[in-house]
Amino acid sequence: MVSERTLYTYMDAGIFSARNIDMPRKVRMRPRRKRPDTIKVDPKCRQGRTLEDYKRYLAEHPDTPVVQLDSVEGVKGGAVLLTITFTACGLQLAIRRDHNDAQSVDDIFDKLYLELLPETFMKLFPILLADNGSEFSDPHHIEFDANGNQRTHMFYCNASAPYQKGSCEVRHEMIRRVIHKGVDITPYTQEQISMMMSHINSYKRLTLGNKSPYEVFEFMYGKDVLNKLGLRQIPSDEINLSPELLK
Repeated sequence: MVSERTLYTYMDAGIFSARNIDMPRKVRMRPRRKRPDTIKVDPKCRQGRTLEDYKRYLAEHPDTPVVQLDSVEGVKGGAVLLTITFTACGLQLAIRRDHNDAQSVDDIFDKLYLELLPETFMKLFPILLADNGSEFSDPHHIEFDANGNQRTHMFYCNASAPYQKGSCEVRHEMIRRVIHKGVDITPYTQEQISMMMSHINSYKRLTLGNKSPYEVFEFMYGKDVLNKLGLRQIPSDEINLSPELLK
């Protein structure tokens, strides 16, 4: 005995001589929406990198700053942003990618490692916290350079728990003021995205003592690093957090 749903599945697979066209009711049904196929580079990437492992590591290294990773989509199949949030100062980077895959994330961290040089990179990115998206499923490539030297430590939130990396989630609201949800990111260049993030990071926050994330980051790491990250300070009276900024 099998369920009715299983019989429909067998019919779709062509196992029977009868076809869907032979069933008047079936041909009137809308096809079920399928979840997009996502392929993880390393299906066991969470081993040794769970949230509990993250908490233990922080307990052993209590003053180590944490950087949160996430993705911001426009439309399915279009360009996507990798967001990198420095929780200590609230500064957020957004880097455009043509595809939401692990290779694009690997390439970004390799590029940052070369441009910032190892000492600065390891100072900025000692701990990475990401969700369980397939784009973050190649932690070994991110954690180690081409010579096998460890350059960072990567950990993962629990499944379906975005609040565990709340700093980046909250700051996505600023991005959505400029690029509304459902708007295709593909037409925008990295220069435009960096300009948007310069405006966002120049916005003063009460939680930072009425300082902007840009100012706090500059105090912590220096202006030269900000220049390498493609950010500049925008005067308060020139900040624009509306879609007109990218037009």
